[in-house]
Amino acid sequence: MKDALQQLINLAITRLIDQQQIPAMDIPSIKIDRTKDPLHGDLACNIALVLAKRTGMNPRELASLICAAIPENDSIASTDIAGPGFINVFLNRATQTSIVKQVLDAGDHYGCNQDGVDSDGNPISVQVEFVSANPTGPLHIGHGRGAAVGDSICRLLKATGWNVTREFYYNDAGEQINNLARSVQLRCQGLGPEDEAWPEDGYRGEYITQLANAYMSGDSINTQTGTLSGAADPNNQEAIREYAVAYLRREQDQDLAAFKVRFDVFTLESSLYSDGKVESTIKKIIENGYSYEKDNALWLKTTDFGDDKDRVMRKSNGSYTYFVPDVAYHLDKWQRGFSKVINEQGADHHSTITRVRAGLQALDTGIPKGWPDYILHQMVTVMRNGEEVKLSKRAGSYVTLRDLIDEVGCDATRYFLVARRADSQLTFDINLALQKNNDNPVYYIQYAHARICSVMSQSQEKSMPWDAASGLANLDKLVTAT
Repeated sequence: MKDALQQLINLAITRLIDQQQIPAMDIPSIKIDRTKDPLHGDLACNIALVLAKRTGMNPRELASLICAAIPENDSIASTDIAGPGFINVFLNRATQTSIVKQVLDAGDHYGCNQDGVDSDGNPISVQVEFVSANPTGPLHIGHGRGAAVGDSICRLLKATGWNVTREFYYNDAGEQINNLARSVQLRCQGLGPEDEAWPEDGYRGEYITQLANAYMSGDSINTQTGTLSGAADPNNQEAIREYAVAYLRREQDQDLAAFKVRFDVFTLESSLYSDGKVESTIKKIIENGYSYEKDNALWLKTTDFGDDKDRVMRKSNGSYTYFVPDVAYHLDKWQRGFSKVINEQGADHHSTITRVRAGLQALDTGIPKGWPDYILHQMVTVMRNGEEVKLSKRAGSYVTLRDLIDEVGCDATRYFLVARRADSQLTFDINLALQKNNDNPVYYIQYAHARICSVMSQSQEKSMPWDAASGLANLDKLVTAT
């Protein structure tokens, strides 16, 4: 109804301009709000206050002209001018209740549209990458926020007609994986974080001990390519590395399933190296003249694309910096036909955006500037009894997603993680999430649903089954809540 009222007021202002009752102008966006008090109408608009200075008129006088110029329609019962020039609108009862029939007619498709469909009626493909956690430990609450936000984006895109591909990118290569393998190996050898041999960047959570025990016991893990069993050899670091990554990938998959988040595609960073995509990406950048050698390292001319300084691609020891495989990965996305890509990531990835986009431009393959799109979420602070919760017994250094799912439930966790804009910091209050009163919005929603289900159940028991036709014929009996 707000959209319809905006159109009516826009037509009214256009009519006043055509009749030269007000000066010609570009009509600004018209804001429609619900009134705080039903006695003051159903909807309110401040457009007369916005345009008063441009027209040189008193806001109330202008509001009166706008109301008189609103085209004849079946939606508005009456209008009223309040305060300095607000237009209050009273809707016809039939207009207020017509939404009920629209909801029933649309069923599960209510609220959906075809914004993501091309001119031929075909859904446009969009890829959404989210979570993309390193397989070095349990998912933490930051990953949980990314999962909740990313999954919500996918659901919204699907509801608006897009053909959505959900993708998870595993960073299963690099120094962090080396540290993981070394940490598990030392546990297999009976050493712990208190020993001098333990690496400074090693992983110390209880899960490392559990992982080492599983490996030494020969436990089996089902993977996408088959079954992997622990080799029970504490000296075989490569076998430990493979087992550790598979073990933690399985755990992350289980946590995401408990969080009701699914993915269509899983991509491994290691595959970009084994398939030669990283090397071919570097080769193309060199051929295009966007690199140079300095201090035994290979540099990318990111300043040619708006960065504040050039960046190292290949270090003096021959290894690649972390953003290089990201460039290769995004080239792969483009080559798979995704002209629309959205990356949902933590705010700590902000510095990589310019570098990845610069690398893609240096490839000169037709990728548009500013591609892909990014949504960055801020950190989450978990509170209990007024104090910040910082540690998980199992993870050792952070609060895990599974901790919250087990304590407050999946629905409550998802709700609170998307309750604020992704780019604002979020405080997750465990005590509030567990409250069974109206202070807890999740409980309020669940209670309302339970009441509706109860009404439906009692109507059957009392031989008064719900009937759509009868209900629609008696919409006049509905009253506006006050």
